[in-house]
Amino acid sequence: MTHDIALDLGWAPSACTLPTAEQPLRVAEFDALFADALRGVARPEHTRLRLDLAFSPDNAARAAELAARENGCCSFFTFTLTIAGGGLALEVTVPAEQTDVLDVLQARAGTPEAGPPA
Repeated sequence: MTHDIALDLGWAPSACTLPTAEQPLRVAEFDALFADALRGVARPEHTRLRLDLAFSPDNAARAAELAARENGCCSFFTFTLTIAGGGLALEVTVPAEQTDVLDVLQARAGTPEAGPPA
């Protein structure tokens, strides 16, 4: 039996145009980025997630390329890559009706709580 882990985890809403067969591969790419480069996670707003990454040109390029491809199939995402003061951050913002997708992304990054304090 096969399961699309992206759909099982609420990752890909109906607005996503990425073919279903490719969704687990995209999830794996995010998982690999998190495993290799993630240094911190913050949820400053219910609709915004900040991922602090290990600073390197390779990590910046990898995050930018992944964000661009993800935005191509899920256009509701807004990605902002910031390189400043020797730091690298990827901020992900979604409309209020898509916060469940952001919750899943935060959970995949390995944080115990899916949202900011109420």
